[in-house]
Amino acid sequence: MSYFLDKLIILPGILLAISIHEFSHGYVAVKLGDDTPRIQGRMTLNPIKHIDPLGFICLLLVGFGWAKPVMIDSRNFKNPRRDDFLVSIAGPISNFIMAIIFVIIMKLVYMFLPVTDMTQVVWSVLAGTVSINLVLMVFNLLPIPPLDGHHILGSIGGPPVWNFYHRYREQLRFAILILIIFNFIGKIIGPIVIFLNNFLFSIFF
Repeated sequence: MSYFLDKLIILPGILLAISIHEFSHGYVAVKLGDDTPRIQGRMTLNPIKHIDPLGFICLLLVGFGWAKPVMIDSRNFKNPRRDDFLVSIAGPISNFIMAIIFVIIMKLVYMFLPVTDMTQVVWSVLAGTVSINLVLMVFNLLPIPPLDGHHILGSIGGPPVWNFYHRYREQLRFAILILIIFNFIGKIIGPIVIFLNNFLFSIFF
């Protein structure tokens, strides 16, 4: 029973984190001249528009996953290399901002609400939202397709990096699934997520 309760507690955080993440990609792309996300209906905070079934299940069950990528057409950008970088980094940055906001909300709950069973549930939901946003941020910064990190690294490294990704794309996508299934991803990003979580709480508490 506690297993399902734990999953229910982190569900709001998952839905919010993926919605903010993908909306941010789309918003920045549109602002930089590519209207593809708007045409495809991705300029919304409705999580249904952003959920990738496999990525969502991975997030819910093992704590690491992804949303349906926002499609962009870099030919519409004035500076494709720079603008692709900005669009790619927007998602992880938005998750970090959300983590900060929800730590502040937790501080307000701690300061102004009495300790009851209900506030403890609210606290758990808020803490889960902070954690999921940090997980989604750090996970997506890994430089492996289809994650944002590979777009970021490709934008910085240029054609040699893109050629590498194009050549080994399917192998890398398979590798990340194996890493998730056997929880190697947790060992890679877990210490970073814990550090960031402790850092934020050390600032506000």
